[in-house]
Amino acid sequence: MEKHDLIVIGMGPAGMAVTAMAANMELDVLAIEKHKVGGECLNYGCVPSKALLKAGEVNEVAENLRQYGIKLSGKTEIENPLEIVRNKVGKISGNKTMKAFDRAKLIVDQGEAKFVDKKVVEVAGKKYTADKIFIATGTEPMIPPIPGLKDVPRLTNLNIFEQEDIPETLTIIGGGAIGSEMAQAFSRLGAKVNIFQIDDHLVPTGDQEAGKVLEEKFKKEGIGVHNSTGINKVEEKNGKIITHTDVGVFESDKILVATGRKAVLEPLKLDNAGIESAKTGIKVNKRLETNIKGIYAVGDCNGKALLSHAAMHQGMLALMNAINPTPIKQFNYDDYLVPWSVFTKPEIAQAGITEKEANEKGINYQIVKERYEDYGRTIADGKPEGFVKVITNSRGKIFGATIVGEAASELIHEWILAIQHNISMFDIMMTQHSFPTISLMNKRVAEKWMMNKTDSGIIPKLAKKFI
Repeated sequence: MEKHDLIVIGMGPAGMAVTAMAANMELDVLAIEKHKVGGECLNYGCVPSKALLKAGEVNEVAENLRQYGIKLSGKTEIENPLEIVRNKVGKISGNKTMKAFDRAKLIVDQGEAKFVDKKVVEVAGKKYTADKIFIATGTEPMIPPIPGLKDVPRLTNLNIFEQEDIPETLTIIGGGAIGSEMAQAFSRLGAKVNIFQIDDHLVPTGDQEAGKVLEEKFKKEGIGVHNSTGINKVEEKNGKIITHTDVGVFESDKILVATGRKAVLEPLKLDNAGIESAKTGIKVNKRLETNIKGIYAVGDCNGKALLSHAAMHQGMLALMNAINPTPIKQFNYDDYLVPWSVFTKPEIAQAGITEKEANEKGINYQIVKERYEDYGRTIADGKPEGFVKVITNSRGKIFGATIVGEAASELIHEWILAIQHNISMFDIMMTQHSFPTISLMNKRVAEKWMMNKTDSGIIPKLAKKFI
C-alpha cells in the first residue's frame, strides 16, 4: 500500500488550496480528481459564467452607445461567444494552473476515490494511506421534483457552456446567483429569457430591496421575471420545451435548472471509515475535522457555504489546523465572515447580516443608505442604479452591509474587514478614499451616519455656542 503525508480527494477550489499549500511545505501529497482539476468553479461555474457575462456586457454597451454620444452604424452580430468562453477556460486551466501542483502526485480522470478503512483510500484498484486526509468533493446541481423535468433535455451549469449557439428562447428555473447571472448574460446576447422562482424576489438569500433593484433592471432589458411562481409540469413537444406554470404556459428552445446544489457522498463509501454525514453534507466541527481524527471535509461537501472563496479559505484553515500540534491555537472557521457576490449588472454583494436577519435576531439597529444616483462618478459612468446600505447602531458598530450597483463585488471587501475586525463607522469615515472612485461610496455612507448623529441633540447646540 502506498503511503503519503496527505491525501486530498477532489481538486476544486478547496482541494487545490490544500494541495498547493501542503506541497509548498514539502509535504508528500497525493491529490485525486475524478474529472478535471479546478472543479465546478473553474470548468463549469465561476470562471465561464464571468466570461459569458462580459460578452453580454460588451454587446449591451455596443447597442447603447448613443447614451455616451457615440453613433454606431449597423447592428452588432452575435457570432461565437460560447466558443470564446471555452477557449478562455482552457487557457486558465492550462500549464500555469497545473504548475502549482508540480510537487504533488496527481491522479486525474482515473475514477472516483472511496474509503476502504479509516485512513485507507482506493482509486482505480489501488490503495493509498495517509496520516491526514482531506475530502473536497464538492457538490452537483440539484434537480427539483417537478413532473416531467427529468425526462426533458435540460441545461445545468455542467453543460450550458458546451452549447454551440445562443438559444433564441430560454426558460430558467431558479432566481439565485446562477439563474440571475445566466438570465442577463443570455438575454444580452440575444435570447428571450423567462425566469421562474418560488421566492418573492431575485437572489432570495440576500436583501429584498437589492433584489428588487435587479428585478427592475431585468424588466427594462426585457427579461421576464416571475416571482412566487410554481411550475406544475415540464414537457417536450416538437423539439420545444413546454413549461406549465401558475401564471401560464411558456414555450422555449432550452430550459436551465438553477435551483441549488447537493453533496454527492455515496461514491466515497464514508461508512467504511466511520465518517458521519447529514443530508446537507459531511459533518465537521469548527476546525473542519470530521468525527474521525485526522480526516477533514472542506468546501461544498460539508454544506457550510457553497462558495468557491469559502472553499479555498476552508482548505487553508483545515491544513493549518492539521499541521498545528497546539489545540489552543486552532483556527475556527466560524470566526471568519463569508461574503458573497452576484455578478449581474448591477452587481449585488453582501457581508454580514441583512436587514431581515437583524429583525429576526432582535438587534437594535439603524439603517444608513447612500444611493448611486446621488454620486457624480456613478452618474458620469451611466451607472446610477443601486445603493450602499449598512446595518449599524448609534455607536457605529457594523452588523452587515448590502451593496447593489456598479463594482459592488469590489466595494464589499471594506465592510468584510470592518465587521470581522470590529472597525466602526467612524473609522470608515475617517479613512481617506480617493475621489472620484466608486469606493468613495463607502465613505459617503459612513459620513451620512455621522451627519445623522450631529443634526440633532447636544452637538448642534455646542457647535452654535463655540462658533
